[in-house]
Amino acid sequence: MSQSVATQDARASLTGLLVPLADRTLLLPNVAVAEMIPYRAPQVTQGAPAWFLGQVQWRDLSLPLLSFEAASNGAAHIGSGARIAVLNALGGRQDVKFIALLVQGIPHSIKVDEGLVRAEAALAPLELDAVELGDVQARIPDLVGLEQRLADAGLI
Repeated sequence: MSQSVATQDARASLTGLLVPLADRTLLLPNVAVAEMIPYRAPQVTQGAPAWFLGQVQWRDLSLPLLSFEAASNGAAHIGSGARIAVLNALGGRQDVKFIALLVQGIPHSIKVDEGLVRAEAALAPLELDAVELGDVQARIPDLVGLEQRLADAGLI
């Protein structure tokens, strides 16, 4: 295979992660996830919005733990398979490098190519789009918007 064909193939597909939540599946770019860690109870902040679950320790940092479901008009759910996805912050804030997202289970890697099919679905707040990936409908989250919610609430 020539290098130009290999380069075209690399541009035509990206690696994504199908991230299970309690009530939907998110599709994230692989590079958005810094690490998956076991669930640990957060340090709760009184009077915080329902989507802000508290602060969790990761490495030597204290990260805000969020429920995507609660932030997009659903409810937070901590199931038996709960884990925490440490996400690279995308909002460009100097002092915010990572945020933590409550997930339910283990994400699965998937190759996403330009043949992606948009799903006919009503989008919830903080969802940019919905796509069909085989038998799974995945939602593309607005991670910058989620981070902005933290900033607007004075939590970062």
